Amino acid sequence: MDDSLSFESFLKGARKASHRAMDDHGHGEYDEFALHGGVAVERLAKAALVKRNPVYLLDMNKGNPDLLLYFGGHLDMDADKIRTVGAKDAIRRLRSLDVLPPSPQLDKLIELRNGTAHTTVGDEAKSLLPPLAETIAVLLTDIGMSTEQFWGRWTSTIGAAVDKQRNAIQRDVEIRIKQARHLFDDRFKDLPEGTKEQVLQNPLLNADTDTALLILALWHGGDELITVLIQTICPACNGRAQVRFPLSDIKESTLIPDNLSCPFCRLDLNGMEEITASKAHVGTLTVTDLYELYWNQRVRITPAAEAHGI
Repeated sequence: MDDSLSFESFLKGARKASHRAMDDHGHGEYDEFALHGGVAVERLAKAALVKRNPVYLLDMNKGNPDLLLYFGGHLDMDADKIRTVGAKDAIRRLRSLDVLPPSPQLDKLIELRNGTAHTTVGDEAKSLLPPLAETIAVLLTDIGMSTEQFWGRWTSTIGAAVDKQRNAIQRDVEIRIKQARHLFDDRFKDLPEGTKEQVLQNPLLNADTDTALLILALWHGGDELITVLIQTICPACNGRAQVRFPLSDIKESTLIPDNLSCPFCRLDLNGMEEITASKAHVGTLTVTDLYELYWNQRVRITPAAEAHGI
């Protein structure tokens, strides 16, 4: 039988496609994620089938009886005449063998990959990382391969995706932090040694608390404070992340952060729940005793503000 239809070939293709899917998801390219994620599942499913019996790769819909003899190992055929089972049928067969459980989300991923889903691919695919990770985990167990062998540097990210001990926001934030960390590391892999460490120097941050020493106020008009920005340690890359505290009335006593963004690794978190889940050193900010803030000028945080978690 053709080497491209061997267990090793399908496994190699599945690993390559799955790693590309993780890169796509980390870059926010969710259409490509659906494509490569679907390919990864299909190839790993075929690896599981061919390991049991090559005949299980036979596409029953093609109508060529010689394919049965070919997959049985008793007939040679030209490569351009070989047709194997598609992703949906491969999954269906593994479900019949009690290897894969029913999963509407996995079915949706395959539909998106095949272009048969009536939806915007990116919007739907973004949330399908956990079912992809769970499906691959089941198939790896079936073929006897460890998660670390298959996923390599993405192992901890996949672990976060299938962690049922955390809620959806906690899982999502941890996945995004790990993705941002990988993407940040990739930016420096071909640069001189020490470049990343130089970029990550934090002269504006307190070494004891990892919190911002300086504050930047943005004004609208002449005398209305609308936003307070601070710097803190990025939970992904340890660079200088910016935390935004919106304010509509200077008389309010407490500010709650609504965004954390990092210019180095592109991590972007929205809302207090996501920021809290990231375990960044950010709390609420009390503004009662703040000194006067001037347009485009950095001003030290007062002791009262420092005492409230900033």
